[in-house]
Amino acid sequence: MSAATNTVGDLELVSLSDGQFALDGGAMFGVVPKALWSRVAPADDRNRIRLGIRPLLVRGAHTLLIDAGIGDKLDPKSAAIFAVDRAMSLDRSLAAAGLTAADIDIVLATHLHFDHAGGFTVRGADGIVRPRFPNARYIVRRGEWEDAQHPHERNRASYSASDFASIATAGQLTLVDDDAEIMPGVRTVRTGGHTAHHQLVRIESRGQTAVFMADLIPTTAHAPLAWIMGYDLYPMETLAFKRSFLAEAAAHEYLVYFEHDPACAMGYFRRSGDSVLFERA
Repeated sequence: MSAATNTVGDLELVSLSDGQFALDGGAMFGVVPKALWSRVAPADDRNRIRLGIRPLLVRGAHTLLIDAGIGDKLDPKSAAIFAVDRAMSLDRSLAAAGLTAADIDIVLATHLHFDHAGGFTVRGADGIVRPRFPNARYIVRRGEWEDAQHPHERNRASYSASDFASIATAGQLTLVDDDAEIMPGVRTVRTGGHTAHHQLVRIESRGQTAVFMADLIPTTAHAPLAWIMGYDLYPMETLAFKRSFLAEAAAHEYLVYFEHDPACAMGYFRRSGDSVLFERA
């Protein structure tokens, strides 16, 4: 998956890659029957579907990275369970954009699940886990941070303290309580649904808008309203936000970015009668 670059006003957006992985198709599509979802997302012999891992780079007043992929800390058993393929790693993807981890000023978390925050940290040759981006300020919503610190039976498998604990120890963590402007033109918006404090990112400049949807609509196949992940802790909250967001995105022609689609980084939602359909950029 090569980097795809666009501009939104004065801001440059680069869809990066940390490779691919696989999750159970039934869990990815919730109440949608396999007879339907398998048409657009074929499963392997273990019922897993392929997913992309697509952090987003935003260049403007700062060099901002939204999420950082799955990283390279998974043990061999976990990597096999999730069929992780990092032939294109985030470091290689950044290099293709002319950057290294040291060039990132801000790392913004949509939430702290392992496939989004795993790349926040790296395990050194000495076995010690440290922040991957030594010069960055990591910005996390306070409620999400607290939930990740105190997981329960339903979400425990999604969080790994090694992904984020050393960020606080290193003094690089900034917690925010509400929706906030992260840098000029970049603002977070709480969606809830997937986690209680899951957020998307709005990117606006000179009358143009792009939205990094994170796990609100993780792939193009999740565009229909009822196609909501079984992983979502609050699916009715996802549905309510998704309904209003799709209408808004179609009405205003937002450029939308997918974090997990294996083949498509971005596009537009278009109104078609009573439905909203996806169109590749």
